[in-house]
Amino acid sequence: MTDTTLEQPTVPLFPIDPLGTDRHGEAAQMRDLGPVVRAVLPGGVRMWVVTDYTLLAELTADPRVGRDWRNWTALRRGEVPDDWPLLGMIRLNNLMARDGAEHRRLRRPLTRHFTRARVERMAPRIDQIVATMLDDLPRQVAADGTVDLRRHYAYPFPMQVICELIGVPEQWWARFRALIDTVIRADTTAEQFVAAQQERHELFQRLFAMRRAEPADDLTSALLTDDGDEAEDAFTDEELEDTLWTLIGAGHETSISLIVNATRALLTHPEQLAMVRAGDRGTWGQVIEETLRWDSPVGNFPARFPTEDVTVAGVTIPKGDAILAPWSGVNRDPQQYGETADRFDITRPVKRHLAFGSGPHVCIGPALARLEGMAALPPLFARYPELRLAVDPAELTAVPSIFSNSVTGLPVHLGPEQR
Repeated sequence: MTDTTLEQPTVPLFPIDPLGTDRHGEAAQMRDLGPVVRAVLPGGVRMWVVTDYTLLAELTADPRVGRDWRNWTALRRGEVPDDWPLLGMIRLNNLMARDGAEHRRLRRPLTRHFTRARVERMAPRIDQIVATMLDDLPRQVAADGTVDLRRHYAYPFPMQVICELIGVPEQWWARFRALIDTVIRADTTAEQFVAAQQERHELFQRLFAMRRAEPADDLTSALLTDDGDEAEDAFTDEELEDTLWTLIGAGHETSISLIVNATRALLTHPEQLAMVRAGDRGTWGQVIEETLRWDSPVGNFPARFPTEDVTVAGVTIPKGDAILAPWSGVNRDPQQYGETADRFDITRPVKRHLAFGSGPHVCIGPALARLEGMAALPPLFARYPELRLAVDPAELTAVPSIFSNSVTGLPVHLGPEQR
């Protein structure tokens, strides 16, 4: 694919591994190349990458840098095909892809209904879901004595929570999960991408018809009936569809990775696990925050687009070019966390991280992610105190994705169950 932007010879090109096989090694290589590099994505699409923690935080807060894909010069010129699979994370009609007044209009209904109070009201139900799944884990043990903790615990738990919150019928949960996998995976074909977009549209139209006919105590019903403080606040069906699609995707994919990555971190750092076992419940909060920093659920997230030329570390990023945010990479930036940035350490004094993004488009669901982490991790280790990995950590396979930063499976031995 031809790149029509003016090349700057001092800015190196870096081919992003679409399969994410060495996410943190890749991030370190880009940092070594400089604070600003050009990434080459599948299909030859190029995006700028800011590898420095502070510079990226400043850039994402810059009002000249927005999320509206209509400003993407390469897309407008037809240099990015309509069936490019990664467009599913970019070309949306919701608050993630709007700026300024339009972003605020689309965010207001969510702030009214997707509140911390609504999330916290779900806490008893979340605990009930966790207890049921922990009870069921021994029945999921394979013939070799292992159980895939991702498949049988980390995945179904947050998927059930977000679907119940939104009001998705249980019989649709598996299809939504499959459709989201299609969007985030790097090995999705153009045909699969187009089919997935059509199917999710049809599912949402059916959901809206159901909730208009019979409203329920869920987020879909609340947003369908919300006329807003101002007349223009009300969502169109397309805006609501893309909003709920993003909430389902982000609302469970990040929690899956948080639970898997935290469990893997503790099982491969026994000295840290010992500190957790010796501490109070507040220590688990440190586990969650350090996991969010050390092994952030989101690897790279597209895309932002300058509405005018911007200069970062002496490099000019032209108006309309795409910028990829390497959230997991900058969360190990030695300039921010010192020479121990690559170390998993729950006693780390610097707790601030960018796992949920930064700027006006910061993630709207951190409270739910943290609540799910606190609900899932302590009882898992309490119920199965001899929990251990069943394979060498080097044998774990990364999720084949530019976006998702985790592994496809987490085989463990449960050990004797402690009820």
